[in-house]
Amino acid sequence: MKIHYNAPVILTFALISTAVTIIGSVTGQSFTELYFSISPNMSFYDPITYFRLFSHIAGHANWEHLAGNFSLILLIGPLLEEKYSSALMLVMILTTALVTGLLNIFLFHTGLYGASGIVFMLILLSSFANLRSGHVPLTFIIVVCLFLGKEFVNAFHNDTISQFAHIIGGLCGSIFGYSKRVKPDIESAEAI
Repeated sequence: MKIHYNAPVILTFALISTAVTIIGSVTGQSFTELYFSISPNMSFYDPITYFRLFSHIAGHANWEHLAGNFSLILLIGPLLEEKYSSALMLVMILTTALVTGLLNIFLFHTGLYGASGIVFMLILLSSFANLRSGHVPLTFIIVVCLFLGKEFVNAFHNDTISQFAHIIGGLCGSIFGYSKRVKPDIESAEAI
């Protein structure tokens, strides 16, 4: 048996995030905070800001934070990468990172790091896996109610979790899923 690097975008993302967490644990998080987080005092005159708008999804507070995010990403991501392609998966991840990063800078005075927005993007995207023209999947409705509903409720708690990133990630996943839905197969429709 050979080991197959079956989901290059998801696996590379996991490896980069793990490396960042290792370096962050050795440096006392200063590395992570400087290069892999969004902070409220970021300046668009600083070139590193543009890197951080994307890189914040690879920074995590600790091993528990990393494991929580990547246990879901590694479970859902490879199936979606196979369905949508590696190139499109990379575009969806980077777009979600950029949108959550920019909105966090413009709307909040808090820091942001971690891949939880990506987790929610993948969760909502996966509920569109069997979307047919003219039909809304019941799984999508249930997932929205369970996952995003919980985040709206939790947004009123005073904690260090960015429910906003979860909600925006979920919205990005919904938009991607709906816009990339598979066209109905005409031959199979004629057979019915």
